[in-house]
Amino acid sequence: MALAAVAQAGAAENVGWATLTSGSSGRPRIVLRSASSWSDSFATVADLLRAGPKDAVALPVTPASSLTLFSIAHALAGGPRASLGATGVTSATCLHGTPQALRTLLDAGVPPRLRTALVGGSHLDAALRERARGAGVEVIGYYGAAELSFVAVDRGDGLRAFPGVELCVREGELWVRSPFVAAGYAGAPGPLRRDGEWASVGDRAELVDGRLRLLGRADDAILSASATIVPEEVEEVLRAVPGIRDAVVFGLPREGVGALVAAFVELDGGAAVGLREVVAAQLAPAHRPRLWYSGELPRTSSGKPARAEAMRRVVDGEVSRHVL
Repeated sequence: MALAAVAQAGAAENVGWATLTSGSSGRPRIVLRSASSWSDSFATVADLLRAGPKDAVALPVTPASSLTLFSIAHALAGGPRASLGATGVTSATCLHGTPQALRTLLDAGVPPRLRTALVGGSHLDAALRERARGAGVEVIGYYGAAELSFVAVDRGDGLRAFPGVELCVREGELWVRSPFVAAGYAGAPGPLRRDGEWASVGDRAELVDGRLRLLGRADDAILSASATIVPEEVEEVLRAVPGIRDAVVFGLPREGVGALVAAFVELDGGAAVGLREVVAAQLAPAHRPRLWYSGELPRTSSGKPARAEAMRRVVDGEVSRHVL
């Protein structure tokens, strides 16, 4: 069915690539884009990676994802050679992947030639960046979306507009004016909206002194009693706790208050150290998780935590309650 949708849309003018969204909040969608919507950013990405045709970029994520397909398209146009899968890491001089891919690489031991990593797809915490730097790998973080491609880049001092992209925040929602925006979808519609030359996928954000601070999708916000909780803000605090490898936060419906804040944490070995103290010190009472679960987080094919699947497993009783 997906192939039929792509084939039907492929006859449309200027459609050069079809990719999948991550599916972290539900079913993946097919995104259609022109060849130039990627190729116009190749030179900037090569500069960020400090890589050319003689280099190899490790791509541990499935070729269906926009992240990997972008680098394959770049390789075909004369960029660094694409090295797919775990076996391609050994000879790679750079990496393009998610934070989970970078963490897995560091756990296995950094390949001797690897010097740079372009990391996107989900939150990149400071501890992971420092760990990579200590292993001799420069990390360039970025924010993007399958529909928008590259939006902002972080060289270590916060997210700033990717070269060629303009950012603005309207009523708390991020809009971009960019040559890298996709043409649309094949089959089911998605969150991409347009207003003239500007486009948005509904991410909430702030712009402070030119730096972009992401606050998650509007439909991920948790309404609990009289408070609105942004899951990403709680997750950022939890990921900084020693012993927590990753975390996903969501709301579980509860009569009378709307929803209770729930946290699904993936532990790194033993118990999280100082979790109760960190939560009490850094989160307002309404933002503190009331329900805790632990286990291996479900992930999308690109390595991003799958929020919708994590919530389903909790609701269906497939995940153990975590006792603080």
